[in-house]
Amino acid sequence: MKFIRNLLVSVFFIGYFPIAPGTAASAFAAIIYCFFIPQNTNDFLLMAIIIVVSLIFIPIIKSAEKDLGKDSPKIVIDEIIGYFVAILFLPYSLMIAIYAFVLFRVFDVAKPPPINRLQDLPHGLGVISDDVLAGIYANIILQILLRIFPNFFIVV
Repeated sequence: MKFIRNLLVSVFFIGYFPIAPGTAASAFAAIIYCFFIPQNTNDFLLMAIIIVVSLIFIPIIKSAEKDLGKDSPKIVIDEIIGYFVAILFLPYSLMIAIYAFVLFRVFDVAKPPPINRLQDLPHGLGVISDDVLAGIYANIILQILLRIFPNFFIVV
């Protein structure tokens, strides 16, 4: 069971990358978005999936932390969740995918307030919630930029 749990929280062992496993997992999420999520996917369905997956993984992360350590860099399912929060309710485009990736990583690494405090929440809740808020920050910036410069996100 530990093998399957670690397989899941590390997103097929992406979390075991020796350098920047969180960035690797976020890039994997962007690839999933670009190549495997249909362009006409309902954002409310995607949001429901994000919520359900988050709730399922909170206790799984709590269990994994006993072996891997608190907020271990090997646990990267939270990066997948955070990236998908970053692209919610935005038009499907390669530029959106790239900017969501960059902004999400910036907020996830820099951890501006209150992101930095959320990771102190107990168990798996802290692991997931800081990435969700980083995704929300990225999404808000993209929503604003999209309204100010709508043509900037169109790839010709």
